[in-house]
Amino acid sequence: MSVGAEYAVKMHHVTKTFGKVAANRDVNLELRTGEILALLGENGSGKTTLMNMLSGIYFPDCGEIYVKGEEVTIRSPKDSFALGIGMIHQHFKLVDVLTAAENIVLGLDGKVTVNRREISKKVGELAQKYGFDIDPSKKVYNMSVSEKQTVEILKVLYKGADILILDEPTAVLTPQETERLFTVLRNMKKDGKSIIIITHKLNEVLAISDRVAILRKGEYIGAVNTAETDQAQLTEMMVGRPISLEIDRPQVERGEKRLHVIDLICLSGDGVKALDNVSFEAYGGEILGIAGIAGSGQRELCETIAGLYPSIGGSVLYSGEHDGIPVQERILGMKPDEIVRKGISMAFVPEDRLGMGLVAGMDMTDNVMLRSYKSNKGIFVDRKAPKELAEKLIKELEIVTPGADTPVGRLSGGNVQKVLLGREIACQPSVLIVAYPVRGLDINSSYRIYDLLNEQKKKGVAVIFIGEDLDVLMQLSDRIMVMCGGKVSGIVDPRKVTKEEIGLMMIHAEGTQPSGGDAGGKDKEVTA
Repeated sequence: MSVGAEYAVKMHHVTKTFGKVAANRDVNLELRTGEILALLGENGSGKTTLMNMLSGIYFPDCGEIYVKGEEVTIRSPKDSFALGIGMIHQHFKLVDVLTAAENIVLGLDGKVTVNRREISKKVGELAQKYGFDIDPSKKVYNMSVSEKQTVEILKVLYKGADILILDEPTAVLTPQETERLFTVLRNMKKDGKSIIIITHKLNEVLAISDRVAILRKGEYIGAVNTAETDQAQLTEMMVGRPISLEIDRPQVERGEKRLHVIDLICLSGDGVKALDNVSFEAYGGEILGIAGIAGSGQRELCETIAGLYPSIGGSVLYSGEHDGIPVQERILGMKPDEIVRKGISMAFVPEDRLGMGLVAGMDMTDNVMLRSYKSNKGIFVDRKAPKELAEKLIKELEIVTPGADTPVGRLSGGNVQKVLLGREIACQPSVLIVAYPVRGLDINSSYRIYDLLNEQKKKGVAVIFIGEDLDVLMQLSDRIMVMCGGKVSGIVDPRKVTKEEIGLMMIHAEGTQPSGGDAGGKDKEVTA
């Protein structure tokens, strides 16, 4: 049986279940030849599962898949490649010690030896055809994030793919890199390629796609022409009800200086400076956003302050109160336990939720106890207070769980994040550091996290928010510190600069320091 070849892909009545959970239920999806289709949905709506069936990672329980008009069976990624389908995953699958050209041909059938000159020539021709900027002989470990993504896309193009699936392709790109990617995708579309983009960024959906398909709770809701829709309609289709897309930035009088970081220096595992003389100040009653492309030193910065990463120079000064008594300490080099014993009221929500933040196999009560069990006087641990706190968090943060005794590893990403953030906030910190708190979360969960951070700001807490979405950082933060290559490019007022200016600072372009900040990274007259 065949269907019209004007469609690159048609998925009819596709269903996939995992035990009792239906990841996709009777889904119909159509990708037209030579179009860019955006695939939208909340966390758990089945987007990735659906695309994994198209790319051969999963096999559907029932339903049909048609590629270029012919019904096909896709049992493996090899079958998918043979049909001209290539998927570019959010986490790149490259070999660091190989060049771009070597990675691109890796895994292809052929001779034992390879002609590097011929490969580099073909890769260069592909790059020129679509507008990529790539050096075929460059090693992956020397590449930026956008260069690595370019290699991943060229890999599937080199193998002859004319149907491409991109999973969150702009998650770690600067605005300039995103626009360059979109230019390439438009060139590929002109060449007849058919493209599916999975993303949470509605403004980018409207900028690049021809149509938008929406999934909700594993079911297909419908598709709309991009030119005939807007963010509000797309959000309502995703969630099932209207949602305000405004992120509040309440005006709060700036309080006391809580944290003063001076010339902080840290080394990475290979001896390179992960942090190079980083200096800034954080105040109570404000959200200090930290922007930068992936690997610019954000992780090392927050983990060093929290006592989890070693430093070789600099100083971190904390000022606050403990039981009404002023506390001033140099905390650099202190372990987390020592920081707590000194009466320093600081909380850290790490990027790795179920590795560094919570224990997946333990329930909510036990995970809450991780913060307090060492303070027990006797040999028996008090579970009553932690259980009451866990139940309070479930109610106040609307955590979806069968109960406080359910292992947190069984909860969705959004609910895991609420557990972690709720536990840290319950300690009533005066400094709250959060790293990528909404990464991979749906729009509902994300906005609840933003509300929680604003509530802490209103209470006079100094909030340090490390994020990857510049639009969110600019709406939520009172000031933004931009990092590049372990250094501070500047600290700016987001109300006085453009997203493009911050994007240039993220790649440390010369002469890009806007008038709303201080190029040296020192915290001066940049706060409203």
